Amino acid sequence: MQFDKTPGWLDWYASPSKPRFQVPAGSVDAHCHVFGPGAQFPFAPERKYTPCDASRKQLFALRDHLGFAKNVIVQATCHGADNSALLDALAHSNGQARGVVTVKRSITDHDLQAMHTAGVRGVRFNFVKRLVDFTPKDELLEIAARIKPLGWHVVIYFEAVDLPELWDFFTTLPTTVVVDHMGRPDVGKPVDGPEFTLFMQFMHQHPNVWSKVSCPERLSIEGPKALNGEQRPYQDVIPFARQVVETFPYRVLWGTDWPHPNLKDHMPDDGLLVDFIPHIATTPELQRKLLVDNPSRLYWGA
Repeated sequence: MQFDKTPGWLDWYASPSKPRFQVPAGSVDAHCHVFGPGAQFPFAPERKYTPCDASRKQLFALRDHLGFAKNVIVQATCHGADNSALLDALAHSNGQARGVVTVKRSITDHDLQAMHTAGVRGVRFNFVKRLVDFTPKDELLEIAARIKPLGWHVVIYFEAVDLPELWDFFTTLPTTVVVDHMGRPDVGKPVDGPEFTLFMQFMHQHPNVWSKVSCPERLSIEGPKALNGEQRPYQDVIPFARQVVETFPYRVLWGTDWPHPNLKDHMPDDGLLVDFIPHIATTPELQRKLLVDNPSRLYWGA
């Protein structure tokens, strides 16, 4: 089956640089995806976009190139609730990958247990309106209650302006809750302004909430510019991510977001994304928590 990529959206960066920053041994890329290949794992008919193919073999090759030991593969909306590509990647990971799936209310307990055995440890609820259609909150709460006995968590993807509306729902979730990309703050606003302050309050008041400090390429306004001839991209995102890392060092995760779906302006060099890490986690201790200890505890129980 042939799938044509959404016009204007970029392919992933085929020749990433070798990072200058060497990640600690045992580091985990805690947010990445697999797409298809569409001929083997067709994309969902209801999808809002069609990505390029990005296979498990290509993902694992990138992992090795960047110096990571493990991956957490997150189901993307283009595959809907068909997690076949993700589960195939887990099956071929030699135990070096975990998964976050999308499921519907109709899923059986048997299928949930089979996913757990395969390495799944969470479900994702997406509230970004341009990417998904609305799922009733009672259905999401039912799913959350059913995964809790498995020790899974809920990953939530939303935009900063929607946090006030979603706050009460998020705080009723009975599991650990992991926020994608710091709730997508507007980095053109002050880091101590009301919008990001509300997000920090959300984490302060709810110790079951974690955050990924990932995707500066999605959040940045100034983009991948160089400073004094040196590649130092996404500087406007640093104050936000650093504040989260330093305030909640035991509840942060980092990931590449490879293969970076839905981007039109530029496709990031994954090597430079790794070199971004020491700017937001500024000490070896913080780097180890962010990249090794926290994801190992959440996904491998270590």
